[in-house]
Amino acid sequence: MMNIRIQRPFTSTPRRQEGSVSVLMVIALAAILMMAALALDGGHILLNKARLQNAVDAAALSGAKTLSEVTGGVNVASTTRTAALNTLTQNANATGNNELATAIGGSVGTFAVVELASTIGGPFAYPGPTNAKYVRVSVPSYRLTGFFWNFVQSFGTGGPGNKAVAAIATAGPSPTSPCDLAPLMICGDPTKSSPFGFNFGDLQVLKTAAGNSSPIGPGNFQLLDFGSGGSTVREDLAGGGKVCRNVGDNVQTAPGNKAGPTSQGMNTRFGIYNGPLNTSDYPSDLVTTSSSPAITWNDKSTPPRAEYKGQPVTASNGDLSAGGQALLDYNDWLASSAACVAAGSGCQSNGVFERRMLKVVIGDCTGKNSGSTSIPVLGFGCYFVVQPLDGGGQESQIFGQFVRQCEGDNVPGPNPSGDFGPQIIQLYKTYTNSGTPSTDS
Repeated sequence: MMNIRIQRPFTSTPRRQEGSVSVLMVIALAAILMMAALALDGGHILLNKARLQNAVDAAALSGAKTLSEVTGGVNVASTTRTAALNTLTQNANATGNNELATAIGGSVGTFAVVELASTIGGPFAYPGPTNAKYVRVSVPSYRLTGFFWNFVQSFGTGGPGNKAVAAIATAGPSPTSPCDLAPLMICGDPTKSSPFGFNFGDLQVLKTAAGNSSPIGPGNFQLLDFGSGGSTVREDLAGGGKVCRNVGDNVQTAPGNKAGPTSQGMNTRFGIYNGPLNTSDYPSDLVTTSSSPAITWNDKSTPPRAEYKGQPVTASNGDLSAGGQALLDYNDWLASSAACVAAGSGCQSNGVFERRMLKVVIGDCTGKNSGSTSIPVLGFGCYFVVQPLDGGGQESQIFGQFVRQCEGDNVPGPNPSGDFGPQIIQLYKTYTNSGTPSTDS
């Protein structure tokens, strides 16, 4: 009788399965550790990247702000660099940034790079060009502490590399429509492009005196109607105005001399207080010096002209002179302000930068020759006030020098500065010297 063989499946014994379980446990543990590395170290990288970028952004803004204040002085690049690096250090020492502070240690100058350029596209370098306006701050490599990072790197040269982040930021001026306008208007030439027929550094009468001719008709003294009478004129000329206008808007002129409120408001910028305004609300400029005796206006000459000691005042690239004598002017103020900002001393006590700078409307006065009238806005001009007023007499004029740029207080525009007028410091997308956008800005 034939024996039938029964085929049974081969099965391993429990003893033979013990090794495979151990292998699976090792693989699972490695996967868990790698996921932990990704979560913990990845989150740590993102957090510190954000902290570093914020600190670098602040440093670039601080550097650009300082650059605008020390232009025209000496040691411009080094003063700008110091301001940017100080801001970076202060941010590193803020609560929660201990790791950044440790990385910087006492060598912020090797941790970060500060460069300057005259255009937003560069080339950036240090100390950069003499006409620099833009500041770039970069941190090439900020090494971070690794948690599971070293374990991941142990799997070979194809690992993630060093645990480090980088950051870069560029800041500089941008045109803006001002919201702290002085209630003054000058007539520009609408047939010409900006600056509408004006030359930088030229001396201009910003407010005419009683008895003098006005480009917008008798009874007008180039004052604008921003509110209710003399009290508004006083506060606005002291710098307390909050009136915003844009190109293409209309402004209303305000007939009447208002000599007293005009001088009381304007003279606070020179530390002179003869009215209800006080030094705590309206501090003086950093530099308040002016020529003595004062410049006067001679409307008897043909054409009428500004004079100093009977000699006509001439202007050349921001310098004022009369009869061969140099006067205290915008260029002198610029150098003195830059020096005291850089040194942190030598300034007027409790003074504020650019208090002697006015933002005024440049209007289209074509066909206007009446009392209260509406004037289209062509643009805005920055004027340096040359001297205080004489206390409110009917012969008081405001003399100003037309300058290229001044600080603004509204929102920044979308494009880098390439024009005149009020400016605001803002961050820009950073480009390499070849014109390629950076991935770290």
